[in-house]
Amino acid sequence: MTDIEKLRAMIASHHRIVFFGGAGVSTESNIPDFRGANGLYRQKTGLPWTPEEMLSHHFYEEHPVEFFTMYKQFAEAMLKASPNRAHFALAKLEQEGRLSAVITQNIDGLHQRAGSRNVIEVHGTILTNTCEKCFATYDAKTLLTLALPVPHCPSCGGVIKPDVVLYEEALDTNDIDEAIDEISKADMLIIGGTSLVVYPAAGFVTYFRGDALVVINQDATAQDARADLVFHESVGKVLEMAVEGD
Repeated sequence: MTDIEKLRAMIASHHRIVFFGGAGVSTESNIPDFRGANGLYRQKTGLPWTPEEMLSHHFYEEHPVEFFTMYKQFAEAMLKASPNRAHFALAKLEQEGRLSAVITQNIDGLHQRAGSRNVIEVHGTILTNTCEKCFATYDAKTLLTLALPVPHCPSCGGVIKPDVVLYEEALDTNDIDEAIDEISKADMLIIGGTSLVVYPAAGFVTYFRGDALVVINQDATAQDARADLVFHESVGKVLEMAVEGD
């Protein structure tokens, strides 16, 4: 029996599967990851700051023009992207009643666009944005229209902040609780497209108590030794073969 056949058998015998994913899920939609060879953090900004620093809370506060100039390019690329085979395979598993939740570190909203309903976005989303002064909310396209380059609320003039978790900011406690609850109740956990180095999100997987752990990631992770199956391949390729067949 091949590893893909083993994965199919695991999926068929479990009914409370949780998927925990990261940037590697979205790379097939032409959204760059962060730490890979061609990742966002390796790109040159032409400025005296790295992309990683420019995604921090202090940079957002101290350099709003530069922050939103970079963020606008980032968000535009995500809005142009389309869900890929990984997103569609997970949506199908949920529709079949086998997948109970997708927990994602991504902020692009592609899981929902593919049809997934129970998606916990632990690092927030580019799709909603909130005025820091009056708390009015705006969708992504409206934010980009108002970003000239800093987006100000038409109602009160306050700065509109994307609902994403920047470095130095805490994760939403409700999202943390939901993610831990889903993982602790899962009978099978699939980890895909994440290097498991970003905390606290990476620590969620330690709450898994089920009997089937699968890791799908191009590079080795800290959970490989614990996993029942490990695929150092494309997340989309593996999930498509497991869910849709050869």
